[in-house]
Amino acid sequence: MTTLMTRQLFDAQTWSLLAFGKRSRTEHGFGWLDDVGSIAAERGVQLWITGRMTHCFALGHLMGDPDCTVLSAHGVACLLDGPLRDDDTAAWLCTVNLDGTPQPGPLRAYDHSFVILAAASARMAEVPRAQELLDAALLAFDRLWWDEAAGMVVDSRNRETLAVDDYRGANANMHTVEALLAAYSATHDPLHLRRAARITGRIAHEVVTHAFRLPEHFDDSWNAVLDYNRDRPTDAVRPYGSKVGHWLEWARLMVQVRVACTAVGIGYDPLLDSLPTGMYRKALQEGWGADGEQGFVYTVDFDGYPVVRERMSWVLCEGISAAETLRQITGDNSYEHDIDTYAAWAREHLIEDPGQWRGELDSQDRPISAAWSGKPDIYHALQAMLIGRLPITPSLAEGLLRTGASPA
Repeated sequence: MTTLMTRQLFDAQTWSLLAFGKRSRTEHGFGWLDDVGSIAAERGVQLWITGRMTHCFALGHLMGDPDCTVLSAHGVACLLDGPLRDDDTAAWLCTVNLDGTPQPGPLRAYDHSFVILAAASARMAEVPRAQELLDAALLAFDRLWWDEAAGMVVDSRNRETLAVDDYRGANANMHTVEALLAAYSATHDPLHLRRAARITGRIAHEVVTHAFRLPEHFDDSWNAVLDYNRDRPTDAVRPYGSKVGHWLEWARLMVQVRVACTAVGIGYDPLLDSLPTGMYRKALQEGWGADGEQGFVYTVDFDGYPVVRERMSWVLCEGISAAETLRQITGDNSYEHDIDTYAAWAREHLIEDPGQWRGELDSQDRPISAAWSGKPDIYHALQAMLIGRLPITPSLAEGLLRTGASPA
């Protein structure tokens, strides 16, 4: 078992993260929180944050927090009736200002995935109108994002013409897998699980083809573009190289897909049986302390050398989530040592106050705001704190429903 200190930290942080996140409520959804927990007005109301926070508050509702009951219902209502929902495209805008006026920009599959996740978690928490939101989100997904021929999602569309951008990305597909698993939990429709398995299988082959270093960027024929943004390695959305945190995140999702498919007799790529442990070990080998300092570097090149050495809190959180999942599926207790190591590092460097996780550190573990500023949401950290208490299920909401395993 991981140490009692680690489990006590995770349990306490679960409630503290929810308490901190409650500050994010705005009229039209949930806002980006700055370093001190105030809403960053200049960031407006962003779809991915509103979706993530609605999901988090649905989990809090399942754990018995009455404030989260109200906040999850607020999120669902805003996603259905608020200005983020665009009547012209029957989809969702990525950002509106705090007053609800739209900001320019394309429609993005990445952001849309969190509408599905929010709706599915809220549906399992029996939040009013969550089924209505889930139906609308899945309808838009079929119409705008799913590419049946490729078995993947396209990345973005022009808001006026709905023309599809030539870029394809692993990141949007990764969060789509998470969303489809949650939709499967909420509906038991095997279509969602089959699609999640198709995406995951294709990504698994890309990982193996590129020596366990996941390509992030592709052209419209799904050919990897390894030098994408080589001249902009610190791009906040599409950095050059491969994100170590995504190796960890994919490792966890591959296990979830495999377990869910096995339970109902749906086929999946055999690579999912062995690849997650390999991806995790590769992340430790080339990501943790790769520059001589503890912590995961952000990106590496395709020879395995660090490119962006900053430490992102979400990467550490995905390390916890992956280790917790692999500990369960393999029975290998060595993962418990890793979890304790990550918890100690988070306590020392990331957790500024209860529930307040610094978003980014430099290579010397000093707080910075290069790629990200403030503490925009609690999604990665909350999931990392909860996942070790739950069985391996398609979604955390299903895990909570099955076990009622809420921190004391």
